[in-house]
Amino acid sequence: MNSDVNASRFADISLRKAAIIAGLGLLIMAILAPIANFGVLQNLIVPGDAEITANNIMASVGLFRVGIICFLIVAILDVVVAWALYVLLKPVNESLSLLAAWFRVVYGAIFAIALSNLFIIVQLLNGDNYLKAFETNQLQAQVMLFLNAFRNGWDIGLVLFGIHLFVLGYLVFKSGYIPTFLGILLIVAALGYLMDGFGKFLLPNYNITISMFTFIGEALLIFWLLWRGMKGFDRELEQKKRTHI
Repeated sequence: MNSDVNASRFADISLRKAAIIAGLGLLIMAILAPIANFGVLQNLIVPGDAEITANNIMASVGLFRVGIICFLIVAILDVVVAWALYVLLKPVNESLSLLAAWFRVVYGAIFAIALSNLFIIVQLLNGDNYLKAFETNQLQAQVMLFLNAFRNGWDIGLVLFGIHLFVLGYLVFKSGYIPTFLGILLIVAALGYLMDGFGKFLLPNYNITISMFTFIGEALLIFWLLWRGMKGFDRELEQKKRTHI
């Protein structure tokens, strides 16, 4: 009887609701992540110059905190989106849909752990104990160390995110109720992340960002999810989802 109750609860989560939740989550992430990365970090960080970078962060610590919060919201939304996409693609292949969701959840966890390095920087530059314990150049060097640790952790996570996108693209391609071209574009986006991720670890002078040119599938998926969520899915497909649970 418990299984029947659980099934009815999951049946209440329609494909339409899952599409709207995933679309809204991805849209918010697409807004917050560039604000945090390009609007905050890249404006404050000067590569190769620890002194200017540390001074910039100290002078704009409020802005730096806003960037951290934006990133933290993105990490939380990654889990929500992973769940919504799992519900949406479960009728295609439950096992692969769960696998794709787990890869995104693990990516979000790694990103959140990497984000802790930015919190440490705030503590270093705003704590009297740290300011007294370290020489100025030592403190600045540690700031750059933690910034690099954040980037390295994010790069590791993006490899897992690329695998998530690859599985997601395959599920979309096979779904029959999501445009096939979206699945192909998601796989292309996945390959971009994987090439960037492995390139940074294998080639010390790797400075190409292929994913900046292959992300189009991710953007189109957001609009499709919101459009389809507002329009709704065929009754036959919703029934298939319910019988699949």
